[in-house]
Amino acid sequence: MDLSRLQEIGGSAWRLPRQGRMRVDGIIYGDRALVAAMDEKVGEQVANVAALPGIVGASYAMPDAHWGYGFPIGGVAAFDPEAGGVISAGGVGFDISCGVRTMLTGLTRPEVQARQAELAERLFRDIPAGMGQRGRLSFSEHDLDAILEGGAAWAVGRGFGLPEDLPLIEEQGRAAGAAPDHVSAKAKTRQRGEMGTLGSGNHYLEVQEVAEVFAAGAASAYGLAVGEVVVTVHCGSRGLGHQVGTDYLGEMVAWAEAHGLELPDRELACAPIRSELGGRYLGAMRAATNCALANRQIIGHFVRGVFAELFPAAHVVLLYDVSHNTCKVEEHPVEGRRAQLFVHRKGATRALGPWDPSLPEPYRPVGQPVLIGGSMGTESYILAGCASGEQRSFSSACHGAGRSMSRHAALRQWRGRTIVDALAERGIVIRSPSMRGVAEEAPAAYKDVRAVVDAAERAGLARKVARLVPFICIKG
Repeated sequence: MDLSRLQEIGGSAWRLPRQGRMRVDGIIYGDRALVAAMDEKVGEQVANVAALPGIVGASYAMPDAHWGYGFPIGGVAAFDPEAGGVISAGGVGFDISCGVRTMLTGLTRPEVQARQAELAERLFRDIPAGMGQRGRLSFSEHDLDAILEGGAAWAVGRGFGLPEDLPLIEEQGRAAGAAPDHVSAKAKTRQRGEMGTLGSGNHYLEVQEVAEVFAAGAASAYGLAVGEVVVTVHCGSRGLGHQVGTDYLGEMVAWAEAHGLELPDRELACAPIRSELGGRYLGAMRAATNCALANRQIIGHFVRGVFAELFPAAHVVLLYDVSHNTCKVEEHPVEGRRAQLFVHRKGATRALGPWDPSLPEPYRPVGQPVLIGGSMGTESYILAGCASGEQRSFSSACHGAGRSMSRHAALRQWRGRTIVDALAERGIVIRSPSMRGVAEEAPAAYKDVRAVVDAAERAGLARKVARLVPFICIKG
């Protein structure tokens, strides 16, 4: 990105001044190297989002930002319904409520390493990964509607997990206001056999070691200790969420044309929050959110089953589960007043600071766990939300490393088998149904997650708590 277009404002933050049709400034987070390496399209998309009706504060891009559909991936924007604010399907993304779940095992690396290959095979067997993969569960239309209404709470009620999991899931495992009847039959059909599966692309299940702790108090509150093993799952709403996005983007394009709404980019098709279409999309999006929350809850249950089989002494408990493709109604300060805003986070994670009343009691003094996934075979991080994040980004932070290279470019440069062999030499076992998928997700196709996390900390979005290194990765 051409840095001459931006104003450096300190703290790993850059301003794209309001101009043209922009209603607010753009703010891009990252150090000089990260921002300079971003595609010019990121700046264009930040500016385009800033032109949407009812936007408040600024149009934000996180340090892992890269080009996306309409919004940049790593984009955050809040809209005020009192000012004609809109809801944008492109600002949520196609994999609605894609997110990360981390579970503690109470085991040490040597204990698990002794059965590394066997553990990898059992996880790969019990938790299907890959495009179009079907799981061992299949639900009736009635059950699927109940899933879309109840989320992880439904899953726990059906024996997939424990009641004590729910307070440790964003929104206590259930998005209120879901409307399964606003989800198309095609979307439901796509999902019927996909519950309990990982999907493809950058989704994964990793067995990781806590390699380093940066903040002892927060780590203790989260139950993290150096040398212990955790399991992290990254996945979302599978075919249903993608279909919801596809269905409503088409409707929003037609609505904009019919009502004379001039969009800076067709991919930013949207509808007023207080419109019939906006209301239907919100209901469908929340249903897809519940689909993703239930999916990760079911996968977590399967993980517990594998560990119980191989490590009877293990006590697998949930640390936290948080989404990063969402739109949530939240109260934030705007121009000296508290306002109910619709906060879009696309490839960005909510990062609530200490003492937020919605946080579970053990985490309230230190802030929300912010789960940052690395690329395949690289380190991941757990951060804690900062109080300063509300003013800087509507309490949002980055969600991962962020791509630096397209999947097509990665395929031209690497072969999957070569990557699997190279990671095996480092003690990392990869299991995947697709060597093409492995090549697309080559570690070097992503930004340096350490640089991204450091920039987020310097910007006051979240603070580092622990660094995780993988030794098993189940990859779609």
